Amino acid sequence: MKILGLIGGTSWVSTIDYYRYINQGINKQLGGNDYAECIIYSVNYGEITRHIEKGNFEGVFKILFEAALHLKNSGAKAILLCANTMHMFADELENKIELPVIHIALATASAIKNKGLKKVALLGTKPTMEMDFFKNKLAENQIETLTPNVEDRSFIHEKIHTELLKGTIIPETKSGYISIINKLISEGAEGIILGCTEIPLLIKQEDVNVPVFDTTFIHAETGVGFALGE
Repeated sequence: MKILGLIGGTSWVSTIDYYRYINQGINKQLGGNDYAECIIYSVNYGEITRHIEKGNFEGVFKILFEAALHLKNSGAKAILLCANTMHMFADELENKIELPVIHIALATASAIKNKGLKKVALLGTKPTMEMDFFKNKLAENQIETLTPNVEDRSFIHEKIHTELLKGTIIPETKSGYISIINKLISEGAEGIILGCTEIPLLIKQEDVNVPVFDTTFIHAETGVGFALGE
């Protein structure tokens, strides 16, 4: 079994889910009392947020690189960034750290293709919805991406940071997310990407009439595949 290195804390809430899903996935494959060999480096997300607010993306990358270097030196054979937004740095990090960085968007693209879908909607933080690092990986796999309008993007982003990152679940917020999702379905979305690792705390498959792609679970399962692969 290969050792996985997880850069977590972005947020701690979803990092718990990563740890659970990875261990459950390993045990499902191996049985008995076999579980994952993994190392978690949990960063201070407040420090990352302050860098982003100042536009200091170099500062964010430095935090991620130093965390990845600790993981590599501790024996990790691949890195999982436990947040969609942090994947804006994934390609650069992989090149600099010289370890595979298992990309959440590529894992999600594979799951979407397995469903035979061509057009999906992406929910997440503003950087995830507005920048190209996630959408480009989908486009490379011939998948078209829809995103919410400006007002809805702001609502989604705000609720992630003021509620979901803290593990707070509010029914009115869930209703707001579902309303946005239904608008996107009416615009032609064949599936919905929960492109922030906290959104699955709020939205489940039973809430939506088209396939939902839980990026936290998909990413963790891809990590399991790497750990147990040749």
